[in-house]
Amino acid sequence: MADITRRLGWRHLRGAPTAHIRHHRSGRLAHDGPGLSFWFRSLTAALSEVPVDDRELAMTFHARTADFQDVTVQATVTYRIGDPALAAARLDFSIDPDTGVWRATPLEQLGTLLTETAQEHALDVLARTPLAAALTDGVSAVRERVAAGLAAEPRLPATGIEVVAVRVVAVRPEPEVERALRTPAREQIQQEADRATYERRAVAVERERAIAENELASRIELARREERLVEQRGTNARREAEEQASADAVRADAEAARTVRLAEAEAAKAVRLAHAEAQKAREVGEARAEARAAWLRVHAEVDVATLHALAGIRLAENVPNIDSVTISPDVLTGLLAKLGGSSEAGTGAGT
Repeated sequence: MADITRRLGWRHLRGAPTAHIRHHRSGRLAHDGPGLSFWFRSLTAALSEVPVDDRELAMTFHARTADFQDVTVQATVTYRIGDPALAAARLDFSIDPDTGVWRATPLEQLGTLLTETAQEHALDVLARTPLAAALTDGVSAVRERVAAGLAAEPRLPATGIEVVAVRVVAVRPEPEVERALRTPAREQIQQEADRATYERRAVAVERERAIAENELASRIELARREERLVEQRGTNARREAEEQASADAVRADAEAARTVRLAEAEAAKAVRLAHAEAQKAREVGEARAEARAAWLRVHAEVDVATLHALAGIRLAENVPNIDSVTISPDVLTGLLAKLGGSSEAGTGAGT
């Protein structure tokens, strides 16, 4: 849409680069081209705005296949107006000089023309195609037929329209038919999924079995190693006991030899001590015997009175300490008598 401003009875138009402006003043062409900007009077001006950019026209229509099945075709046609002067002469692209808005709906007319032409060719090709083929190859077939039909349509060049591209998005059956057609595929997919599930389960079971076998083999190997370990421990213990017994025997022999040596040393020492004691006792006995013999010899040479005196002294030395002694006259008389008799007997024996 052109941008129009008003200034004191004059109008200023500023067009877009993608819009072709045609300005007729008093029946003569004053301005012609895209992206124009100029002043004009509304009472004497006739303006047309023709878009020259590429435009997309989406279309959806229903068709029937050779086996009488309804399908829906979704397509898009890209077109542009290659000859703006011819299009402005064939279609009403005039705009209001005050607002810049189209007075008619030329693009809708172009859309109707393109849609009807494309639909005619699409219906023609689908009417001779079964549903299965239309669903598998219908997109390319419809696209080629519609593109060829639009290129051969004489009304389009006569209106200044160029078809740039034709795209067919989809050819779809009715929802009930589509569900019916999906069922075998879904069943097949489900069968494939079930088979894949069973295969995964089989693989999982096989892996579990392999894991169990590996675990069992590991346990058997561990048991075998434990058995060898127990045997080795028993061998080590037996060897240690033998070594300990040998060491104990060596210690016992050493202890016995040491005890024997100590006993022999003690016996030798006891023999030496006994010999020394016997020697000492013999020497002491001999000394005592010599002393007694000397004592006897001395006493044999001494008179009786001296012996009595010595006996008294010895007796006095050996008797306990006596504080006081009471002698009765009778006892004293008897003692004196005995002493007197003994003295005489000794004198007589000496004589």
